[in-house]
Amino acid sequence: MTQHLRVLVIGAAGRVGRMLRRYWQVAPPRGIELTYQARKDGDITWDAAEGPDALASHGPFDRLLVLAGVTPAPGADMDQNAVIARTCHTAAAQMGAAHMLLTSSSAVYGTTANHPYSETDTPAPTSAYGKAKLAAERSIEGGVPTCALRIGNVLGADALMLNAAAASAENPVQLDRFSGGRGPLRTYIGPATLARVLETLLHAGDALPDVLNIGAPAPVAMQTLLESRGTPYAMRPAPSGAVQDITLDCGALQALHAFDPDAATARHMLDQWAQLGDTQ
Repeated sequence: MTQHLRVLVIGAAGRVGRMLRRYWQVAPPRGIELTYQARKDGDITWDAAEGPDALASHGPFDRLLVLAGVTPAPGADMDQNAVIARTCHTAAAQMGAAHMLLTSSSAVYGTTANHPYSETDTPAPTSAYGKAKLAAERSIEGGVPTCALRIGNVLGADALMLNAAAASAENPVQLDRFSGGRGPLRTYIGPATLARVLETLLHAGDALPDVLNIGAPAPVAMQTLLESRGTPYAMRPAPSGAVQDITLDCGALQALHAFDPDAATARHMLDQWAQLGDTQ
């Protein structure tokens, strides 16, 4: 019998949250009843400043999926990432939740490794965002079991595609060129694929590890994404300190989730964004 789970999605109004919600509206997850939180226009209206009691009053729930967080922007308070994580974790216990998924970022690893990062690598973030996401992970101590999802790039919510959406022949995307003439290589995942992965992980619950890398089975070149989309771009010499390859080892995830054969292809991910992304 399929397990029936009551899942509260925190941060449904963010860019990733909106794409996931559109997917699940068309293809409701089997055995999962979703309730969406947002500061406005959600099934539940709540802000982290209201504290855990206010959130817990909407329970009970079996799982929390925490998408909410502060991303880099002028004046952004990155410390709020840890506040959100702690507040949701406290509320999860009050709601009787058995497990929590906390979205983190591959930025916690830093940029110095010369191999795909695995969950056993010691985090060494270099950016303020990476440091804030690691602090959010580490703010969870005891209580409801929690898996931090170290996500690569969700196509359609990443800087490259946001720049691509605004590009033109007169204003092409600028792409760093490294030795050999190649551009950057990164770990990506399409928004529909991410939704299906999250369904798998929600059902797995507390059988999950404390941290898990999230991405498609193989990385993709940014140049390939732009060319597949037909986006004008121009190569420029990579500045000092730029890193060509920043990728994730997602072997642990592949042991848990069966990916579609084309999940890592540029065309497949771009098609998902076209279907689920915001209208430009």
